[in-house]
Amino acid sequence: MRTFWSRLKDDFQLSIITLVGLLAVVGVSPYAVFRLGEGSWLVGATDTFLVVSTLLAVVYAWRTGDTIRPGQFLALIYSAGAFLVSVKLGANGLFWMYVLILFNFFVVPPLQSLIATMSTLVAICVYGWLNPERVFESHYQMASFIVTCLLSGLFAFVFAHRARVQRRLLARQATIDPLTGVGNRRTMDAELDIAMADSKRYGIDFGLLVLDLDHFKQINDRFGHGTGDQVLIDFVDCVREVCRPSDRLFRLGGEEFVLLVPKTDVVSLEAMAEHVQRQVRKQLQRPDGAAVTVSIGGSLLRGHVDRDGWLKHADECMYDAKRAGRDQTVIRPSAPNRAVAATGRPDYHQG
Repeated sequence: MRTFWSRLKDDFQLSIITLVGLLAVVGVSPYAVFRLGEGSWLVGATDTFLVVSTLLAVVYAWRTGDTIRPGQFLALIYSAGAFLVSVKLGANGLFWMYVLILFNFFVVPPLQSLIATMSTLVAICVYGWLNPERVFESHYQMASFIVTCLLSGLFAFVFAHRARVQRRLLARQATIDPLTGVGNRRTMDAELDIAMADSKRYGIDFGLLVLDLDHFKQINDRFGHGTGDQVLIDFVDCVREVCRPSDRLFRLGGEEFVLLVPKTDVVSLEAMAEHVQRQVRKQLQRPDGAAVTVSIGGSLLRGHVDRDGWLKHADECMYDAKRAGRDQTVIRPSAPNRAVAATGRPDYHQG
């Protein structure tokens, strides 16, 4: 139950599709029964089809996590349904157009929603123009319908567009480190879970590097946090130059970063770590001219059963690199047999 509510809370598109499914059952089903009961077979069948299709789309969205295709499918059948209901019921069916406008602009991407909504509006008005008094009682009524639909569509478009922009901004703030622009801890956890799933399904091995800048606290204390921030930014740029497009860099916290390397082995992972280390030493300098260095620990996914254990092993390797004198790399393919000390991480406040 907690997963159900958390998914509704975190996924706006899924919550809208689910709400539409609920409203379809509660709001449209009685109309379907009523229309079938009075002999309006086409309208009743249309309403029934809309309800069943909506429920199937909701189930598909929940099972797959894909809300784009169900939204597009529902926009298509709702647009066709709004046209058929307007044609068969006349003015009494036109009110469903306003529901369609809201749904399309909130669930479907702007251009697609605009095309679907305008196509439906044009189709209804053309049919009403060619068949006087079948849909509209007068040209004035048709003009009023067009104007109100356009205004409703404009307001819905503006509001939905702003909502999309704000959701993208919030999603970025929740997943991206604001200083360096790389993924944060939340993004890293999700990517590691995906890597473990891909490894089990396709047999792909992944490598994990934990990178910690040496003596970073001294940089902050001697030259200020502004200089420290710039060192972090330059460090990320340097690592990105070395990485492949498929590699993913995350900021774990402070001066500590994690690099996820797919399709690798222990030799390639060690070569990657040493290459990063050389480039950092070569390109980054402190204001006093001293080179900035990084200690790197790494581990392969093979042999680990969960992401926390995998990350912990790579982290231990990084601290072994610190113990070895810093500016070192320690790569081990799998978890060591020795037990982890109860004290956990060693204290390296000086980096």
